[in-house]
Amino acid sequence: MGSDGAGSIRIPAAWTGLVGIKPQRGRVSGYPQTDPFNGITVWGPLARSVGDAALLLDVISGSHPDDVYQVGAPVRSFSEAAKRDPGKLRIAVSFKTAFGVSGRLDPEIRAAVERLARRLTELGHKVFPADPDYGLIGLGLVPRGTAGVAERLDAMPDPRPEARTEVEARIGRLVGRRLLPLAKRMDPYLHRKVGRIFRYADVVLTPTTARPPLRIGAFDGAGYRKTQSGVAAACPYAWTWNVLGWPAVNVPAGFTGSGLPVGAQLLGHDSDEATLISLAAQLEAVEGWTGLRPSSRRR
Repeated sequence: MGSDGAGSIRIPAAWTGLVGIKPQRGRVSGYPQTDPFNGITVWGPLARSVGDAALLLDVISGSHPDDVYQVGAPVRSFSEAAKRDPGKLRIAVSFKTAFGVSGRLDPEIRAAVERLARRLTELGHKVFPADPDYGLIGLGLVPRGTAGVAERLDAMPDPRPEARTEVEARIGRLVGRRLLPLAKRMDPYLHRKVGRIFRYADVVLTPTTARPPLRIGAFDGAGYRKTQSGVAAACPYAWTWNVLGWPAVNVPAGFTGSGLPVGAQLLGHDSDEATLISLAAQLEAVEGWTGLRPSSRRR
């Protein structure tokens, strides 16, 4: 199980060769947290196979009556979706990042995503380049995240946060809480704006991260600004779907020349985990990633 507020299921899944499912907002209850991090955080599975991840999602799905966000039960189980042919889909391939967030895409990750795009074409899907129109989606993330950090610390009887966490909480108290109502009011606008891509695509394929796995301790001792800018540069692709609340799945995309795992994202429309799971299972059948391990010769 993992929690995902800006990619924290999908990013570690990408960097460890796993399947990671970020469900639709409201799919999995976080009770007694009824609005975790003001709507950006969800819980979901990480597993080696799509079938295992889908089974765990079936088990944990469900709402508590007090949850702010709730969705109805799926018509069929997610385990069934993992066994079902997805049909011929329209898949948009995008390397675009949202306004205000930039990061150099590692050439090996771009090549891995492009290889998966070719594989999807071979499977009979219509694959084409197209970018979601993200607009000012960052305004929907920062207030929710910083206010959420402040809420967590203020609820602790004896908090002893790192200096950079205290800085983020201070931003949340001073700015995040004031802008939080605006961030939530933006949801319908962002759903319409970004959702236009689903008029001509069923799924969006992007990198999960811009860089291969970072070294352990890469941000040890770093302050708030250096940590945030470094994380944003390494991982600029995942967080937009947290603002939207829509489902996303990381799938393994292979290894770098030095043997490090990398991943790709399948991004879906409102409550459409089933399509993503079916497509991921189809990819797994031809990619065979459940049996792959980094070669010791690559180290």
